[in-house]
Amino acid sequence: MGQLSRVRLALLALCAVLVVGTIGYVVLGFSVLDALYQTVTTVTTVGFREVRPLTPIGQVFTIALILTGVGTALYTLGVLLEALIEGELRQHVGRRRMDKTISRMTGHTIVCGWGRVGLSSTHYLVGTGQHVVVVDRDPTRLQDVGHPTVLGDVTDDQVLAAAGIDRARALIAALDTDADNVYVTLSARALRPDLVIIARARSASSTSKLLRAGADRVVNPQRIGGRRMAAFALQPHVAEFLDVVMHDESLDYRLEQVEIGAGSPLLGRTLHDAAIRHTTGALLLALRCPDGPFLANPDPNTPIEAHSVLIVLGTTGQLTAVRRRAGAT
Repeated sequence: MGQLSRVRLALLALCAVLVVGTIGYVVLGFSVLDALYQTVTTVTTVGFREVRPLTPIGQVFTIALILTGVGTALYTLGVLLEALIEGELRQHVGRRRMDKTISRMTGHTIVCGWGRVGLSSTHYLVGTGQHVVVVDRDPTRLQDVGHPTVLGDVTDDQVLAAAGIDRARALIAALDTDADNVYVTLSARALRPDLVIIARARSASSTSKLLRAGADRVVNPQRIGGRRMAAFALQPHVAEFLDVVMHDESLDYRLEQVEIGAGSPLLGRTLHDAAIRHTTGALLLALRCPDGPFLANPDPNTPIEAHSVLIVLGTTGQLTAVRRRAGAT
């Protein structure tokens, strides 16, 4: 029997005892109020005197009421205390366990706001093997999330600290309003100048404000959704291909960015000499030099510099080989 069922049964039993006791005293000649008063004082063992002298039958009834009512009242009180203590203890132990889990996480992503955008972002991140901490101020939203969570106002520095912002890889600001996203972006940027911050914008006018607040990228879901719908209408095969390689976790090949590390053996060599396609099997789609534009289908004579970013397409094994040659961390 569950805890809630036990509480419900105990309360029903106590109510039944009070009703039977009140009716019994009414039959013995008490008024309704006096009967209820006599029943309550008897069951709770308060020890007040009887409302009126009892006849032998009344004494026998009172003895029976004491034997059944006191036990029922004590059982009900015990069940209520057990439910209260167990509930608070379970919640406290669960919170401590979750705090320890978050304290051991590094390189995770903090998702601020557990709405449709936060849920979709988390689903994709977890599908790619990333760890996520979800933060929201509404406790009902955090029920059955299935990931480490922090309850609180994400614009509070202490809440961000509890989410492990000092060890996080990135932060996604997906709160309900643009103003809240600006606040959390400001707070996160002040705490971690090197943190990657992706912010959601509902209106185009908020994009510049979020960028000035410190966001690395600003995403308007409605705008992106509209463009994707148009792309499917005009170039359905291209749009579907990009959709598959970016979002379908069931396929082995993926589109990924790989940064050239400072100790990579590819440094100083050209793309032709690196022979990425020949040595790893992955297809190089684009290259971006530090602080430069993307070079789609780059020239084979392009030199490889430190911190350049390669956009490659391949299987998990091929991408692993590219990261190994690039010296990516």
